[in-house]
Amino acid sequence: MAEQAEILEMIAKLVGFDSTSRRSNLDLIAFLQSTLAGLGAECRLTYDDQRGKANLYATLGPTDRPGVMLSGHTDVVPVEGQRWSSDPFQLTRRGDQLFGRGAADMKSFLALALVMAPKFVARGLGTPLHFAFSYDEELGCLGVRRLIADLDTLPVKPKLCIVGEPTGMKVVAGHKGKRSFLCRVHGRECHSALADGVNAIEAAAELIAHLKFMQRRLRREGPFDPAYDPPYSTVHTGTVEGGRALNIVPALCQFEFEIRALPQQDADALTAEILDYAKIDLEPEMHAIDPASGFNFSVMNDTDGFDLPDDAEVVRRVTALTGDNRTSRVSFGTEAGLFNRAGIPTVVCGPGFIAQAHKPDEYIALDQIAQGEAFLYRLMDQLAG
Repeated sequence: MAEQAEILEMIAKLVGFDSTSRRSNLDLIAFLQSTLAGLGAECRLTYDDQRGKANLYATLGPTDRPGVMLSGHTDVVPVEGQRWSSDPFQLTRRGDQLFGRGAADMKSFLALALVMAPKFVARGLGTPLHFAFSYDEELGCLGVRRLIADLDTLPVKPKLCIVGEPTGMKVVAGHKGKRSFLCRVHGRECHSALADGVNAIEAAAELIAHLKFMQRRLRREGPFDPAYDPPYSTVHTGTVEGGRALNIVPALCQFEFEIRALPQQDADALTAEILDYAKIDLEPEMHAIDPASGFNFSVMNDTDGFDLPDDAEVVRRVTALTGDNRTSRVSFGTEAGLFNRAGIPTVVCGPGFIAQAHKPDEYIALDQIAQGEAFLYRLMDQLAG
């Protein structure tokens, strides 16, 4: 197997790139592209509108047949406001754990893919090995949508995909979808002693209370799927802003909310219920005072969930690589739902654990690195045949 020092050096190098979502990832993408192009990979880039961020799609081996794609995102969540014991952008080893932003989510997987890539080439590839590295996954799986659109222009698409998000090297065959919204409530300002205004905060509060009512109903009535934790869809309000002073009826309030729906839940129906309650139940009273008042909704994120049967080919192939036939489902989202919707059968399987990600002193254990390496060696045996 590859020397552990080589893998740890690559993880350290990738953690050293501050690829927080608000920053450009072009330096990191250039490094990834250079590394893979040096092995003979065909590389394609797709950019955001400002050309400050890019996705990388690269292929090793034959290009006339569909292959296996290893997929991961390059961005990480912010560290501001978190209390770290060491520099988050300098990999620090303490015992059998590696600390750094992105160590778990998900630069260790990217590092394993890069270190193992020359070994795939040396062994020989009868089946192509593809790499898909995206931007702005943490902001709502934004970049990968352009990468997928670009794949649709190619004569040959990957036949299956492994998204290397941290799952403890267990195969995740399904996860909930996520829709998040920004709701802006427009009222009419006046002195708080008068009754001729429209209180935007109170209108927002009525809708937020309805969201809570929906959550209670889902928790009580389902639908339920015990494979997920929690086993029902969730509706959640995360932020609220509004008001300028206590003696002014507020003219504006805005809040963010999300729906995390089980794959079998009709997310469109949940969305319609929320919009109808605002437009049909709440707005008429507001319009009676000021026709210009009301609710405005904008979608911040809409990422598909997915749920594959355990006998699906991609599930069987990847569980064979882990040596564990058990699969699981999770409530957090990934890019896998979008790949599945695009017709590329996809599961999630990668080193580390989501509980160790995003928080101060994010870390990954060395045994997870070893399991990820063994996984890729088994994949190498498959692709060489």
